[in-house]
Amino acid sequence: MFQRLREQIWPSLRDAAVAIEHVGSTSITGMAAKPVIDVDIVIASGANRPVVRGHLQTLGYKHRGNLGIDDREAFAPTNDQPPHHLYVCLQNSLALRNHIAVRDYLRTHRSQAMAYSTLKKRLAERFPNERARYIEGKTDFILSILEQCGFSAEELDSIRRSNQILPSTCVRNWLTN
Repeated sequence: MFQRLREQIWPSLRDAAVAIEHVGSTSITGMAAKPVIDVDIVIASGANRPVVRGHLQTLGYKHRGNLGIDDREAFAPTNDQPPHHLYVCLQNSLALRNHIAVRDYLRTHRSQAMAYSTLKKRLAERFPNERARYIEGKTDFILSILEQCGFSAEELDSIRRSNQILPSTCVRNWLTN
C-alpha cells in the first residue's frame, strides 16, 4: 500500500522534497499495526513547505497544521485513498528523526518489535476508544528505544511532551475531517 501511495504522491513532489519515507508500525515486517500507513515526506528547508503544501492540496489533501509537533505538517487524505497519515517533515527535525529511529531500531531488533506489538495489542484492548490513553501507554516504550538510539534527555522530554499534547489535538483535528 505504501508503494501505491508513493507512486501517487512522489511525482508531484520530487522537485520540492528530498525523500518519502514509510514509517510507523506498518513499515516493520510482522508488527501489529492498524491498517493505516504512516508517510513522512522530507523537505530540506521550511521554504519548501508552501510548494509541497500546494502540490498536496492539488492531489486532494487537506492541510491540518502541525498538530502540536514542531517542524512537521499533517495532511488528511481524501476518502477515496487507502487509509494513511501523511506528514511533511523538515530534514533532520526531531519529529522525523524520531520516526526513522524507532522504525530502524524495530526492524533490526525483532524481540523488541514483538514486545512492542504485544504492548500495542494490550493497550488497544484496554483503551479501544481512548486514543490519548493508548498513546500515553506507548510513550515510555518508545522513549526507551530513542534513548538507546542516542537521543538527548532534552529531546526525549520534548517527545514526551508532544505525546501528551498530541492525542487531544490529533483526535480533535482528524475527527473534523
